[in-house]
Amino acid sequence: MTSSNVAYGRSYNGAAGGSRGAFASSGGSGAPARNAEEAARACAAAFGARKTASSNISSRNEGAASDASASRALSVSAAMQLAKGALEGVTVRLVGEISELSNKPGYKAVYFTVKDKSASLPCMMWNNRFRAAGVQVAVGQLVELTGRFTLYAAKGRMNFDVFSLAPVGEGQLRLQVANLARKLSAEGLADPARKLPLPAYPLTIGLVTSPRGDAVHDVLRTLRRRFPVARVLFSGVAVEGPQAPAGIVEGMRAVVHAGAEVVLVVRGGGSYEDLMPFNDEFLARMIVKCPVPVVTGIGHEPDTSIADMVADVRASTPTAAAEAVSPARENLDALFRARRGSLDTCVQRALESCSAQVGRIASRPVFCDPNALLAASAQGVDLYADRLARALPASLDRDRAQVDQLRERLGAALPNALTSDAAAVQRQRERLTRALSQVVAMPASQTQRARERLLRAMPQACERERAVLDNEQRRLRAAGRQLLEPFRRQAGLSAAQLDALSPLAVLGRGYSIARDSGGGVVKSVEQAQAGQKLDVTVSDGVIECDVSGVRRADDGFTGKES
Repeated sequence: MTSSNVAYGRSYNGAAGGSRGAFASSGGSGAPARNAEEAARACAAAFGARKTASSNISSRNEGAASDASASRALSVSAAMQLAKGALEGVTVRLVGEISELSNKPGYKAVYFTVKDKSASLPCMMWNNRFRAAGVQVAVGQLVELTGRFTLYAAKGRMNFDVFSLAPVGEGQLRLQVANLARKLSAEGLADPARKLPLPAYPLTIGLVTSPRGDAVHDVLRTLRRRFPVARVLFSGVAVEGPQAPAGIVEGMRAVVHAGAEVVLVVRGGGSYEDLMPFNDEFLARMIVKCPVPVVTGIGHEPDTSIADMVADVRASTPTAAAEAVSPARENLDALFRARRGSLDTCVQRALESCSAQVGRIASRPVFCDPNALLAASAQGVDLYADRLARALPASLDRDRAQVDQLRERLGAALPNALTSDAAAVQRQRERLTRALSQVVAMPASQTQRARERLLRAMPQACERERAVLDNEQRRLRAAGRQLLEPFRRQAGLSAAQLDALSPLAVLGRGYSIARDSGGGVVKSVEQAQAGQKLDVTVSDGVIECDVSGVRRADDGFTGKES
């Protein structure tokens, strides 16, 4: 066989590309012609052509003639055996990137897949050969393999049986992602101090994932089981292909604008190339700028992407992401029970405190004895009433004596003032009489002159005397008023005091005075007996009463009806 190239692998955005130097060559130049004949027969069987059963074929022409003359149909097992024989005769050396790896305990072989940008090839390597190679392989590692193609007839699957394995270098995609991770880490985008804390009980959760994958059902089922009160804002986007990062960013923007308190960015498992949209730098920076916490659940437990690195919380799977943002129903039930117990305890303590306070207030004397509140005031009223009853007669006697004294002083002052004025008038009259006598005794001429002078002087003298008399009269009246005004004010004040202290005024306010048959005032129950007659003086008269019984202030009624 001639040398041939084996192209393998696919990029994460699905675009076809050339081979990254992967190549293979035939490892057996001396392959027998029988293998080529068997391969030709297998191809003819696959297209339904009839095959010959001749066991001895000397040449290809004779074999073709024999097939035409003695053709027969092959069974599936026979056809698979022909194909397996043809494939196992080809030894190939190739270079590819490991995209899937399964090395579980108990397996007889290590299973993995190598790929390039346009093809992938499943491989298997027996454990003894793998241990002899001494290579620790990982997903994304570029390796060089030597082996042969083989066919697993029971399942109709072709594998590459690896004889030897040697590392070539880190895969290109892994290298790009590692460089981007180092760049973003240097900028502080993966710093835990920058990341936002998750809300304890988010009522609105945004979900950004593919509407056709299993991740959306896992998340919704988990949220419905753990926190059914939450409202889910779902944005269906593509999670594979070159437009996936922009679609995921737009989905995040939509759910945040709709009011999401936290955003879940999830997808199911897949190969490393399938998860490449979540290693996009634009998506990573948009996750960092998101105003609400972002939780990622991408792939399975070992899968880690740039989006996981910069997200506020990284979950291993979509289900784990849903569990991270939702409280467990059991925890909520325990919290509610604890809060209910706290509330019951607080309410019970408040009720006990209020009950104790009400008991303390109810035990106070003012609530136990209705008379306790007004007892002191009632005793004061009785005391003042007694003092008033004793003070009124004495005050009236003092006021009456003061009025009599003022009346005597006024009566003594008025005659003295009138007597002094009468003496002045008498002196003027005597002077006038003496003057007239002298005038009469004079001669006629003198009399005439005196008469004339008298006639001239009389009016003036009369006017003067009249003026003097008027002045004295005004003085007398002014003095009388001045003398009487203090007595008048004092008399009015005394009358007001008498009226205020008068027993009649007290009776007018609703009080009464009880007197016995001798006119004495009854002040105590000791002075009254059942059957005794009393006169009760009120404001407008006297009420004649018979005592039916007496009752002290602190005892019940005693006595009998009259």
